[in-house]
Amino acid sequence: MPVPTAAREVFERYHACWEARDPDRIAELHTDDSVFHLHSGHGPVRGRAAVREAAAEIFALVPDLAFELVSLRCGENFWVVQWTLTGTSASGAAVDVDLVDFVLVENGAVSEKHSYVDGAAMHAALGSPAGDESH
Repeated sequence: MPVPTAAREVFERYHACWEARDPDRIAELHTDDSVFHLHSGHGPVRGRAAVREAAAEIFALVPDLAFELVSLRCGENFWVVQWTLTGTSASGAAVDVDLVDFVLVENGAVSEKHSYVDGAAMHAALGSPAGDESH
């Protein structure tokens, strides 16, 4: 089955920004009213400035964050991707976390990004009990 080009192209550019750990470029690829929701006990953030801040916070928590692609499915205006995230947390703990992203694309930009993470593994890696919203 052919992969829809538009969503796949946005995915490639967007993923490159995450690989580069560049919150400014990540935010630029979001719509003005974009929603980013890391489903880990936190509510969604809205707008480019908030997306930029959320990405910067993620990189502060895991400065060497790396992404191993497990599976990618693209549609006309969305993608679903499964990752294994690895790295070392700011506290020195090893990070090895499963994550699934569901992303909606509108006019060549991300309009919604929902990230579903293995909460227990994430909280263990960041040194906080599950449900602790201080991170």
